[in-house]
Amino acid sequence: MILTFLLVVPIIGAISLIFLPRENKQLINWFAFAVTVVNVVISLHLYLLYDVSSEGYQFTLKIAWIPSLNVYYHIGIDGLSVFLILLTTFLSAIAVISSWTAIDEQVKEYMALMLLLETAVIGVFISLDLFLFYLFWEASLIPMALLIGRWGGKDRIYASIKFILYTMSGSALMLVAAIVVYNFGDGVNPTSDLPTLVAHSHLISEDMQKLLFFAFILAFSVKVPLFPLHTWLPAAHVQAPTAGSIILAGVLLKLGTYSMMRFAIPLFPKAVAFWSPLLVTLAVIGILYGALVALVQDDVKKLVAYSSVAHMGFVVLGIFVMDQNGMMSRQAMSAAVLQMVNHGLSTGMLFFLVGVLYERRHTREFSQYGGIWVKVPVFGSFFILAAFSSVGLPGLNGFVGEFLILMGTFSRNPVAALFATFGIVLAAWYILTAVRKILFGPFNPANNNLTDMNPREIGISLAFIIPCFFIGFFPNTLLKIINPSTESIASLVDTAILIVSK
Repeated sequence: MILTFLLVVPIIGAISLIFLPRENKQLINWFAFAVTVVNVVISLHLYLLYDVSSEGYQFTLKIAWIPSLNVYYHIGIDGLSVFLILLTTFLSAIAVISSWTAIDEQVKEYMALMLLLETAVIGVFISLDLFLFYLFWEASLIPMALLIGRWGGKDRIYASIKFILYTMSGSALMLVAAIVVYNFGDGVNPTSDLPTLVAHSHLISEDMQKLLFFAFILAFSVKVPLFPLHTWLPAAHVQAPTAGSIILAGVLLKLGTYSMMRFAIPLFPKAVAFWSPLLVTLAVIGILYGALVALVQDDVKKLVAYSSVAHMGFVVLGIFVMDQNGMMSRQAMSAAVLQMVNHGLSTGMLFFLVGVLYERRHTREFSQYGGIWVKVPVFGSFFILAAFSSVGLPGLNGFVGEFLILMGTFSRNPVAALFATFGIVLAAWYILTAVRKILFGPFNPANNNLTDMNPREIGISLAFIIPCFFIGFFPNTLLKIINPSTESIASLVDTAILIVSK
C-alpha cells in the first residue's frame, strides 16, 4: 500500500487546494509544500524498508482492474526505480518551494498541476502493467504542457505545442506496439501484465521483436531526448518556468531512459543486439552535438538545456553498449541508472540557480552579467559547485556516474568510449566558460543592485549539493541496490542472444 500512498497523497493535495481561499497565496504555497514533504517522507520510508538481499520486485500490489481484458493495477519497485522515486519526490518539493516568489498569478492552479505531475511521474516508475504504464506516461504530458503554456515565457504556446506534438507522436506508435504485445500474452490469454509478458517474450519472433522494439524505443527516445529527436527540449526549457525546468530536466527526461530498461529491453531481448549499434552511435553523437551547441549559446538557460542532451547521451550509451558478441556491460548499465539520479540533481540545481538570477535581473543573457562574484559570493559558490557536479569533478556525483559508464563502455566499445571522453572535455569547456562569463571578468555596472541569496534559496541549494557530495563519496550506497536489477536485465538479453545463436 505504501506505493499507492505515493500516488494518492498528491492527488488529495491537488483536490484539497480547491477549498483554500485564492487570495491567501501564502497558505496555498505552504500547503502544497507540505504535501510534497509528506511524499518525501513516504519515499524515504520506502528506501529504508527496501530489502537489498531480496531479488525481484518489492512492495508489489496486484489487483484485477479490468478482469475481462486481463488488465491489472499492478505496481512494484526494484533497484531501477527506488532512487528515481526518491528523486521525484525530492525535486517536486524543491520545485514547489522554489516557485513561492516566481509564481504570482493563478497560484492555486499552478500548485495543483505540480502535484498532479508528481503523481503521474511516480506512476510511471511503479507500474508493472503495460496499460497502467501507458496511462501514467500520457498523463505526465498534460500538467507539464499546461505549466509551460500558462506560466512560461513569451513563446510559451509554441514550446508547449511542440512538446505535446513530439511526445504524443512517439507515444502513438508505442500504443500500437503495446496492443500487439498484449495480444501475444502468455500464449493463451492476452494480458498487459509486465512480468507475465517478459516471461513469455520468447513467443514473439526475432523479426517481430525488432519492429516492436523500434516502436517502443522511438517513444522513449523522444522523451530522453536522443539525437536527432531533441529539438523540442531547448524550446521547452527556455520557455518553462524555473520549477518546470527543474522537473523537466530532473525527472521527465528520465522517464525515457528508465522505460528503455523497464519495458523495451525485457520485452524484446532478441532485438537489443540488432538496434544497439544505432543507439550507441546516436548517443555518442548526442554527447558531442549537445556539448558543441552549448558552447555557442548566449543564453545560460539554453546552455544548460543543451547540456542535458549531452548528459542523457551518456545514460543511453551506458544502457546499450555491447561487445561484438552482444554481451551487455553490467557496469555501464548500473552507472547509467546512477547517472539518471546524478543528472537530476546537478542539472536541477543549475536550473534553480539560473532562476535565482532571472528573478533579480529578468535576463539570462551572458552579456548582461560579468564580475558579479563581488556582489553575490554565496550564489557564486553554489553556482561553481553545481557546475563542478555537472562536469564531473572527482568527489562529486557526476564523476562517479560518467567514469563508470566510460569504464564499462571501454571494455565493450573502445571507439565509443574515446569519443564520449572527448565529450567530457567539451563539457568542461562550456560549463567553465559559463562560470567565467557570469561570475568573473569585468564587472557590469547594470548589476550594482544585485542582491545575494536569501535563506530560502540557500536552504534549497544546500538540499541539492549535499546529496551530490554524498553520492560522490559513497556511490556504493546506491549501486548495491541498483546492481541486482541491472544484472537481471542484462541476463535476459544474454540468454536471448544465446537462444538466437543456436
